[in-house]
Amino acid sequence: HYFIQSNLRKPMFKTTLKRSLPKLGRCLTSYEFLKVECPAPKVYNVQLNRPEKRNAITLGMWADIGKCFDELSLLSDCRAIILSGNGKMFCGGIDLASFISVMPTCSDSAHKSLHILHGIRGMQDSFTALEKCRKPVISVIHGGCIGGGVDLVCGSDIRLMSADAYLQVKEVDIGIVADVGTIQRLPRIVGNQSLVNEYCLTGRRVYSDEAARVGIVSRVGVDRESVLEGAVALAAQIAAKSPVAVQGVKSNLVYSRDHTVQEGLDRVALWNSAMLLGADPARAMSGGGDFEDP
Repeated sequence: HYFIQSNLRKPMFKTTLKRSLPKLGRCLTSYEFLKVECPAPKVYNVQLNRPEKRNAITLGMWADIGKCFDELSLLSDCRAIILSGNGKMFCGGIDLASFISVMPTCSDSAHKSLHILHGIRGMQDSFTALEKCRKPVISVIHGGCIGGGVDLVCGSDIRLMSADAYLQVKEVDIGIVADVGTIQRLPRIVGNQSLVNEYCLTGRRVYSDEAARVGIVSRVGVDRESVLEGAVALAAQIAAKSPVAVQGVKSNLVYSRDHTVQEGLDRVALWNSAMLLGADPARAMSGGGDFEDP
């Protein structure tokens, strides 16, 4: 009941968050540009936290994102992660002023190029941390998701969206190429190269009805609060399952996306030949649901 599924822009019904999300779990590293809470047992909500700047991504936020997801990947108390944004918009793209201020000033163009190359690779690694994170990541998109925000959510496993939200691959409008994940991941998500080419070459807005229709997001909700509540319920459902099985499913889904069918079959056979010897399969088949943290 948290979501609507419709090709119409206007929602068919309204669901709102009627209670504040509880804060459970233990504290993590303190991040300057992220707010991390635990709205349900073993579920963590990572929030982009520059609402006064529409969550525009600075170099500091970029570093925080990579470090945070690396930390949560190894945290045994965490089994599912929500990625959301505080304020009126999920993400307004990169903070151009932040990046211009750190451009190399050396005179040698080759040295400048190497400096920029290493910087781009570092930013790519920070967003790829979502994909490499052992725990499933659910993105909650509201308001706008622009430029680097699209790169970011493309690294997540499940994407949810509010009815008034839109995505925009806007890099072409500022004279650059999207370079941290959209061009590589969005075609695999949508399965339509022509359509992704259109998004990247025009920079047009993709509203929630179209995003759901073409498969960028799996569900659309009325507003941020209802989508966030639905995301918490979905994450809690995942967190209640065997963490070994959940992490195995994610690992094999990502691997199979980038390999042949036979290579995927070989890998999952090897995976299950080891994991079937553990306690979780027998516990799950007997109806027990109290799985230990790995």
